[in-house]
Amino acid sequence: MSDPLPLAVTEHVPTDGAGDRPVVILVHGSLDRGASFTRVVRRLDDLHTLFYDRRGYQGSRQALPLNSSLDGHIDDLLAVIDGRPSVVVGHSYGGDVALGAAVRGGGDSGMLSVVAYEPPMPWLGQWARSPRTVAAMQAGNGGRAAERSLPAAPVDPAAAAERFFRRMVGDAAWDRLSESAKDERRADGPALEAELSAIRIVEAPFDVTSLRIPATFGRGERSAPRHRDTVAWLAEHVPGGELVEIAGASHGAHLTHPDAFASMVRSAVVRAGFSVGSST
Repeated sequence: MSDPLPLAVTEHVPTDGAGDRPVVILVHGSLDRGASFTRVVRRLDDLHTLFYDRRGYQGSRQALPLNSSLDGHIDDLLAVIDGRPSVVVGHSYGGDVALGAAVRGGGDSGMLSVVAYEPPMPWLGQWARSPRTVAAMQAGNGGRAAERSLPAAPVDPAAAAERFFRRMVGDAAWDRLSESAKDERRADGPALEAELSAIRIVEAPFDVTSLRIPATFGRGERSAPRHRDTVAWLAEHVPGGELVEIAGASHGAHLTHPDAFASMVRSAVVRAGFSVGSST
């Protein structure tokens, strides 16, 4: 990268070098951090890989101001890419960021192929009938209608982060965290609220059907219908889009099924025009 970024970046270069192959850049989702890809990266140790904490999260918590729009996260990703030949893999909200960067920059940004695993798209399908912000989630199923006519209620970001974690991962998983780990997640609350508010929109922030690089869309066999339907729509409407389903997985496939997730990444590198070995 040409200029130092205020983001925490972890990069792995194979001991025998990366050759002419692109760097694989992994972009995490909401209330997550780059290190959640550790199990996947271990299975890609022959490839040049990079993951980072998005602005406001974990090691990048001091990178201010927080992004108030999806465009801000796209700007950060393009700065991380820095024009290098790359395959970008986004999980959940990171998938939105990856797709937005691919649409905006395309081949000119260095991106050769993109993977989006269950990107949230409130402007599509079942997402349109679901609460779309932390404030709306607190309000329950009527939250979406209420946010059209009432100002958003004040939100405690720390409490909202805990609720989000419990809803996405489960109460048992939260209870297993140490107190310090719980505090770390609560500290990510402001970034969480900012980015969920940023996709509280009814108009698509980019035209994903204009994508002109190979795109892979992943979903879990056991994922929620809204995730599965969104991925199906993307695979159908994006030219050359390819659907990959991970057997037995749900939304957190990079954690629970790292072998299959790594295999999906390798396939995306092949789709970019490079030969790679199998997962190690």
